[in-house]
Formats: sequence, structure tokens, C-alpha cells
Amino acid sequence: MKIAIGSDHAAYEFKEQIKEYILNKGHQVSDFGTYSKESVDYCDYGFAVGEAVAKGEFECGILCCGTGVGISIAANKVKGIRCIVCSEPYSAKLSREHNNTNVLSLGGRVIGIELAKMIIDEWLNTPFEGGRHAARIEKIAAYENTH
Repeated sequence: MKIAIGSDHAAYEFKEQIKEYILNKGHQVSDFGTYSKESVDYCDYGFAVGEAVAKGEFECGILCCGTGVGISIAANKVKGIRCIVCSEPYSAKLSREHNNTNVLSLGGRVIGIELAKMIIDEWLNTPFEGGRHAARIEKIAAYENTH
């Protein structure tokens, strides 16, 4: 799977651990930054990963900031992105099954790396159910396209 990844400075080291974990699982990873702990604006990385996923260049994206919230808000401003902030595996699973989320956001100051790995595994390995859920996703996309 081709995965875009990005973070701000607050989650730089967390992102680096996640990147290594995903690579060791056999996935392709493109890192959109940041590349140090120097202060940056989280929104730039949320937009960049969101755009790359929305354009179809990547199957999905993973973002990290201190709480996962700010960077997810930025990603969700990109047309076609459905980003979840997640702190436990069950919501990751349901976000894929029911909402077909295409970007996962994690808080480097909120969860530990082992929990992050469990969330990532659940999220990457859960397929979208479709059916009644597909109609809801289409309704959201229709709204997005008219507003």
C-alpha cells in the first residue's frame, strides 16, 4: 500500500517511529515532513497529505501532531478527505467500515507508540463495508461538492 505521512514539530519523533513501523510492514511511505523538531505550522502538512490522497497519488494518509486534532482539521478541509482523529483501535475499525476514512490522525502527545501501532494495524487492515454506508458517504460528497 502507498501511504502518505506527515506531522508537525510536536510529533516529529512520533512520526519517525510510525514511518519505520509502516515500512517494516512492507508498505511504501512518502514523508511530506516536517523533518525536524523546529516549529512549523501543522496545517501545511495536513493540507499536503490531504491533497496527495485526494488526487489519488496515495491510497491513504497518516498524520500526527500533538493531539492529532489541528492537523486533522486541516486535512478535512481538502475536498474528498475523510480524516479521523483516533486514540483507540475500535474507532479506527469503525471509521474504515462505516465512514471509509482515507486519512488517520494520531496525537503524539496523547497516545504511546504501541497503542499507535495497534490503531494503525486496525485501520489499515479494515475494509469499507459499503452498502448503506456508501450512500451516506455519497451524501457527504454531494454536500461537499455544492458548498
